[in-house]
Amino acid sequence: MPTYSRRGSWFTVACVLLLGLFLLRNGSAAGAGGPPQPPSAVAARYGASDPLPARPDPLPRSVPRRISVPSVALDAPLTEAGLDADGWVEAPPLEHGNLAGWYTGAVTPGERGTAVIVGHVDNTAGPAAFFALGAVKRGSEVEILRGDGRTAVFAVYGVEILTKKNFPAARVYQDTPEPELRVITCGGGYSKKTGYAGNVVAFARLAKVR
Repeated sequence: MPTYSRRGSWFTVACVLLLGLFLLRNGSAAGAGGPPQPPSAVAARYGASDPLPARPDPLPRSVPRRISVPSVALDAPLTEAGLDADGWVEAPPLEHGNLAGWYTGAVTPGERGTAVIVGHVDNTAGPAAFFALGAVKRGSEVEILRGDGRTAVFAVYGVEILTKKNFPAARVYQDTPEPELRVITCGGGYSKKTGYAGNVVAFARLAKVR
């Protein structure tokens, strides 16, 4: 179970994602239509008729180097994202729109547990690395190139827009008995005053290793 101490807690991660990372849009560079949004019916849960796929054994720890989602042409290098002096997760620099961040307070992708990767949907220059995350479909693959040379391939089993006001941090960031991944960016409605209304979260499980 996640702890709720000031530093390194999932509560702290949820706060930065709700109050910081997803309020960073400074203009309308994404265009009038905005980034794609997942349909509300694509929920991150399995039903009785939707069995869990077979999964490989967990991998040892290895720092991730790159994330790619071929189905939506998402491809970005990864940098480590820790916590600042106030206990907030350090998002990738906004000016580097093609850079994503792996949260070092969690496991590395492929280890047992829940790994977390965050990125910007856009910045003042236009669409950023995670602009198309909302278009990811159930069954899409998320490829994580690791420092040990292996690629952990995760299968997406749900994509949701979660509101900032009622963000279910315990469900999103809960520890899991097998390797899982959360890929997160901003989404939902947008206003210049308050930023994006919610978060796009892709839920995925380790499916294979190359």
